[in-house]
Amino acid sequence: MQEYDAIVVGSGISGGWAAKELCEKGLKTLVLERGPNVEHIKDYKTASMDPWEFKYHLANPMSDVAESPIQSRVYNQGSKHFFVNDSQHPYIQDTPFSWVRGYQVGGRSLTWGRQCYRWSDLDFEANAKDGHGVDWPIRYKDIAPWYDYVEQYIGVSGNLEGLPQLPDGKFLPPFDLNCVEADFAQKTKAKYKDRIVTIARVANLSRGWNGRGPCQSRNLCERGCPFSGYFSSNAATLPAAALTGNLTMIPNSVVVSLIWDAKKSKVTGVTVIDAETKQTREYFAKIIFLNASTINTAAILLRSVTKEHPNGIGNASGQVGKNLMDHFTFSGAKGEHPGLKDNYYQGRRAFGIYVPRFRNLGPDSMRTDYVRGFGYQGAGQRLGWNEKMGADDFGAGFKESISTPGPWEMILGTYGETLPNEKNGITFDKDKKDQWGLPILHISLEYGDNENAMRQDGIKTAVEMLEAAGMKNVSIMDYRNPPGSAVHEMGTARMGRDPKTSVLNEHNQLHEAKNVFITDGACMSSSGCQNPSLTYMALTARACDFAVSELKKMNL
Repeated sequence: MQEYDAIVVGSGISGGWAAKELCEKGLKTLVLERGPNVEHIKDYKTASMDPWEFKYHLANPMSDVAESPIQSRVYNQGSKHFFVNDSQHPYIQDTPFSWVRGYQVGGRSLTWGRQCYRWSDLDFEANAKDGHGVDWPIRYKDIAPWYDYVEQYIGVSGNLEGLPQLPDGKFLPPFDLNCVEADFAQKTKAKYKDRIVTIARVANLSRGWNGRGPCQSRNLCERGCPFSGYFSSNAATLPAAALTGNLTMIPNSVVVSLIWDAKKSKVTGVTVIDAETKQTREYFAKIIFLNASTINTAAILLRSVTKEHPNGIGNASGQVGKNLMDHFTFSGAKGEHPGLKDNYYQGRRAFGIYVPRFRNLGPDSMRTDYVRGFGYQGAGQRLGWNEKMGADDFGAGFKESISTPGPWEMILGTYGETLPNEKNGITFDKDKKDQWGLPILHISLEYGDNENAMRQDGIKTAVEMLEAAGMKNVSIMDYRNPPGSAVHEMGTARMGRDPKTSVLNEHNQLHEAKNVFITDGACMSSSGCQNPSLTYMALTARACDFAVSELKKMNL
């Protein structure tokens, strides 16, 4: 029997943090990753390749689209190897849902968008105030020190803005706005008292930090960064865990379920299927951290059926697998700046601007058609050769045409909050199994009236803001991409105050199994409108600190 102090399921954003914290606190920790190993730098095979070195010049062939209709919308040939093959990892869309996955050591920390925003009490109190979902069992003061801790380790660049709805953090120097973004920011500030335009807060290093970086502004982040210029499990937390000598990493390990010991009345380990040999193994530990990602973490709980837990361990409330959320995106507006044509920029910065939430903050900003709010993410860019590739010109004229940049364009995209709803979630198919003999998942998530009203306001207001800043030829964006497209899936094992209506308590512990912790997106009780990964990391560090303290007190 293989025993450890702790088991961490998953090695992505939150799993990597759990591994680091537990190992550094002296626990012999096993990390189980369902995908293959990826070694930092060594396995970033495409990181320095030019487009012409790829068979299809980065474009995805039709065979990829046929085999992976979901993932191929996200990857190109430079990053394909960090995403699953949809045909090999099927699921059933009861309603359209894009489930983007990266099964390898490091998970989606290798391909994430890196935007890092704190939540405020506006977010943590929202459920209690408007009656959607259940009240969060924590408030900003509970997590603020852990935001500090995480930011100072991963390195987040950004500006201090002094906004109550978007608390400032411990930031590295910000990257610069380009000229059209700076012009848009200035004109927005002059026009509106309730909104600002700031550089995105990102885990891209504006200077060397903790032995990593800085960011080289190559905009090739999704291939893995050989400069460690952005935070990933592979570049930071997993190496830190390994340095302690307390880490054991076993890739290709598909966790099936938790092991319940009826005599001890507790979870004692996990059952695993080897992804390659299909053989079953068991591992045991004093504490378990489930960080397999929102949907897979819920699936593990639901598969953990015992006599004492007929609906799955942790599911006495019936809430496991429910309340799935994702931010709605791909709506907004864009417009052309009439000037600045003698300006250009250097490098290929991998991110743009952020407009923090300004709706439903107080009496002057309240809406009657929806609750909660949205922020904008966008960028200013110089239109160039790719807009001219369909031209009829050829030869020297064509070459000159595509080497001359076009006008500046400013884009504003809505990132809106999705309300928790028990109708949105996952279930198992009774008849269909995957290649490991596990039931295939059904996924359902539909946006409701609140999200649709918010989207329409986001589009209308983006047009208004661009026109107020002097943009010309302003046009709306309303692509109606399916839920999941933001890759911010949350919910399915929510935190709460009452075991009858929630799955986890204020310490991210299962109500029914105090030695099991969940700190990935599954734990979220609401979605906010900010990118969620920074909150996952802070909750993980906080839960690990509590877990080790309780372990030492012999309370687990």
